[in-house]
Amino acid sequence: MELFPTSKLCTLKPFFLIFLLLLTSTHATPSSSSNLFREYIGAEFNNVKFSDVPINPSVQFHFILSFAIDYDTSSSPSPTNGKFNVFWDTDNLSPTQVSAIKRKNSNIKVALSLGGDSVVGGGNANFNPSSIDSWVSNAVSSLTSIIKEYNLDGIDIDYEHFKADPETFSECLGRLIKTLKSNGVISFASIAPFDDDQVQSHYLTLWKSYGNLIDYVNFQFYAYDKGTTVDQFIGYFNAQSSNYNGGKVLVSFSTEGSGGLSPDGGFFTACHTLKSQQKLHGIFVWSADDSMSNGFRYEKQSQALLALP
Repeated sequence: MELFPTSKLCTLKPFFLIFLLLLTSTHATPSSSSNLFREYIGAEFNNVKFSDVPINPSVQFHFILSFAIDYDTSSSPSPTNGKFNVFWDTDNLSPTQVSAIKRKNSNIKVALSLGGDSVVGGGNANFNPSSIDSWVSNAVSSLTSIIKEYNLDGIDIDYEHFKADPETFSECLGRLIKTLKSNGVISFASIAPFDDDQVQSHYLTLWKSYGNLIDYVNFQFYAYDKGTTVDQFIGYFNAQSSNYNGGKVLVSFSTEGSGGLSPDGGFFTACHTLKSQQKLHGIFVWSADDSMSNGFRYEKQSQALLALP
């Protein structure tokens, strides 16, 4: 028997088209919680090592090296139009140490983050391309070299200051992610926006054009006001999940005490609520450097929560 008789194909064709459109939509809707834990490391040069951080074997764990910046390494750094240099603590977070922590823990992947807030001696780390094509060419070349040298798995985009319009930012970073993925250099990419009009205009333009290539949204919920309540946090999470529709928006806190909903102020209560709603796509922390002083207490608590069935 024919599954679909020829005489009925014309009738069924519209339904097939709708089905195919749903399958190939730009952003797949996340449908369940995840056990992904991510942590930024290395920006503050306080001698933190990968091996200092407690690692729960029941979670997916991403270290994010902070930062690679397209500035030179002079005493007064200036933009290099996509030619990235390493600005993290390479004494303690070297290629050898990346390989060692990955060998020891099969659940670990390591990424690098681009940009950040500032560059030592140079003020803001501005996104400042000369042109889209030249920036992308330089970025692909320089980052491929760094990623291979350090045996890395992915990139995170954390530019926070811009000397270019949102469309230029979108094309530069979107093409960069697409090329690195197509070349097999990286297996995942994330973005790290926060609730600021200029920042959001750039990242939402990137999301609109290239969101299908972005695996995680490391939304900086700690950039909200200090003293954020659980209800406010849930509201912020739902609002940003709507902005980055279909994206895996991760919740976050800072161990430098800068703002947002703190671990002692109800962060884990909010996480349990989101987990019960199948919306907890992961947790990330800024940063391992700051957590040294409290013995990584909240990293342990975060991973224990994520490891729950």
